[in-house]
Amino acid sequence: MATILMMDDDAPIRTLLSAALQSAGYLVVEASNGHEGLRLYRQKPADLVIVDILMPELNGPDTIMALTREFLDIKVIAISGVFSEDYMKKTARLLGARQMLCKPFGMEELLRAVRYELAH
Repeated sequence: MATILMMDDDAPIRTLLSAALQSAGYLVVEASNGHEGLRLYRQKPADLVIVDILMPELNGPDTIMALTREFLDIKVIAISGVFSEDYMKKTARLLGARQMLCKPFGMEELLRAVRYELAH
């Protein structure tokens, strides 16, 4: 069973996404900010990390950069509901995320991205 670390400061969104991932058979570990997510990943690396771009304490871009510098083979999907899709796709790739999903996205879109990343 693949483990996914879900980082999002919005508890209802985090709970919704985690439930969808768990229903698809994944083990999900939740973090409400980048500091907590980094700590959890360092303790026990996950197979995939999903990071919200806008979070308090340590934002998504800084979290992604810290993870990709320390763990070169990490798989990251960035998510955001604030910026345009084109801007976020370019920014996410520059930071080291493999994919970018713009909120609102469907659960099938999320699961498709997760399956792709875990297979590659």
